[in-house]
Amino acid sequence: MSNKQLLRETIQHIDITKIDARPLIDAMRGMSFSSRDTASAADILVRMLKDPECTSILTLAGSTSAAGCMQVYVDMVRFGMVDAIVSTGASIVDMDFFEALGYKHYRGTMHVDDRELRAQYIDRIYDTYIDEEELQACDSTVLKIANGLAPRPYSSREFIREMGRYLQAHSVKKNSLIQTCYEHNVPIFCPAFSDSSAGFGLVMHQVAHPDAHVSIDSVKDFRELTEIKIAAGVSGLFMVGGGVPKNFAQDTVVCAEVLGHEVPMHKYAIQITVADVRDGACSSSTLREASSWGKVDTTYEQMVYAEATTVVPLIASYAYHTKAWEGRKKREWAKLFQGK
Repeated sequence: MSNKQLLRETIQHIDITKIDARPLIDAMRGMSFSSRDTASAADILVRMLKDPECTSILTLAGSTSAAGCMQVYVDMVRFGMVDAIVSTGASIVDMDFFEALGYKHYRGTMHVDDRELRAQYIDRIYDTYIDEEELQACDSTVLKIANGLAPRPYSSREFIREMGRYLQAHSVKKNSLIQTCYEHNVPIFCPAFSDSSAGFGLVMHQVAHPDAHVSIDSVKDFRELTEIKIAAGVSGLFMVGGGVPKNFAQDTVVCAEVLGHEVPMHKYAIQITVADVRDGACSSSTLREASSWGKVDTTYEQMVYAEATTVVPLIASYAYHTKAWEGRKKREWAKLFQGK
């Protein structure tokens, strides 16, 4: 099959504003297993949003953005349900920034000869396809942004804000997560930023400018997010997947402590994951285990063991349609760093 034949059907991002999940979540509350856990997670998210003192932090790992949940996260920011984001670089750059430039993710299949895909210059995420040439165009755009900045170390938040500034002038898809966060002063942190198309673009930038170039300072990321936690006090986590974004957000409590600040553990915590604990990990730890480290309070915590695209839209739709976000103060934590 040709490249055009393989890249025919685009992934459609689900719109939680048009689908009211309240009756389903209410029914699931009376069930068992993952259904009841999902309803519990929805209730905790609503409680978190109704807490006037609480800063809401979204963490993203995995490929849900490419798989159809991109608009969910955009709407959570747009309607004031998210105050800060910690993500893998791929979710922000290869998936969101990529689509903001006008490129698409495509419906594919895992039952395919991957050598044929390679011959057609198509990359595969399970049953989703990406045009490699378009990804390389994304890399080149990151290079262009880096070339226009003063040579110095940047936190990923600073660099992603410059990506948002670029999109405001040049985006094809106007409601990307990066641009929406830029316009609503919601900071995005990618502690492993170079593990994405941004990495290729920044490597090209540094090779072209060996003596004076842009670099990403992940320690500055950690300090800045900790500054948000210190300023916020009460906080809640809505975690899709685990890994680096999850640990990075949770560790701010400990980091604040070692800096001499007494801050509360994250008061609310939801994690959606397919990982388990048999290898001692659960994509870092269970939420109750995190409590032993002083990171997460266990009063309002819920693990949901499910593939995220099946439950994230339900939980977010429930929170949206209950209007828990109405009247909620937008924290605009990006303003904390203005002038610094």
